[in-house]
Amino acid sequence: MTRICSTTDANLRQPASCPATDASLRQPAPCSIKLCGLTRLCDIKAANELMPDYVGFVFAPGSRRYVPPQKAVELKKALSPGIKAVGVFVDEAAETVAAFLNQGLIDLAQLHGNEDGEYIRKLRTLTSAPLIQAIRTRTKADLAAAMLSNADYLLLDSGAGTGKTFDWKLMQDFPAEARPCFLAGGLTPDNVGEALRQFSPYGVDVSSGIETDGVKDRYKMAAFVAAVRKETMHTETRYENDKS
Repeated sequence: MTRICSTTDANLRQPASCPATDASLRQPAPCSIKLCGLTRLCDIKAANELMPDYVGFVFAPGSRRYVPPQKAVELKKALSPGIKAVGVFVDEAAETVAAFLNQGLIDLAQLHGNEDGEYIRKLRTLTSAPLIQAIRTRTKADLAAAMLSNADYLLLDSGAGTGKTFDWKLMQDFPAEARPCFLAGGLTPDNVGEALRQFSPYGVDVSSGIETDGVKDRYKMAAFVAAVRKETMHTETRYENDKS
């Protein structure tokens, strides 16, 4: 059953910010929120009312969340100027990705295939837009390899759209303050708070966790955003208490 999208969430948007260098002493930074896989105008309406930092459009034809470029133009026009649009690509030609960025259809590109350092270097000759590289995270070796990425941001995931979490214990020694990264894979309104208590990423990315019957659910979207902002507020309160 397709749900009608609208929301009355009144939480104020927190500005995106990168963590400082000392993970034990830094003042907590607000966690950026990315709602990915939006496909309908009503999804955009819900996002505009919630004001996440980012929304994602999937340009991989094999995905059930695929958005044709013409539809993405319509969605981007309806998107609030305060929200950045991320295009998700899987092994797409660098020239195509750059064209989408340079034409203003999207603001950032997320590379979710087998794109390597050479690909990213080529893409940087074609566009100056920020790049996110998705890293399939199964072992600590995957995290060590991720640190060598020449993308602007990392996205740590269990796999391409699996909707499952990876072992968060792998993140215990990961220097989150050294690289801005998004935590993804299996996040929901129910578990994102716990994820943020274990790990302090630059941002969180969600898609299947805010869906019902395969489409975006405005209630779950609102619940996810509220859960992230609630945990951020609690973290800031704990920090202030520790200082006093």
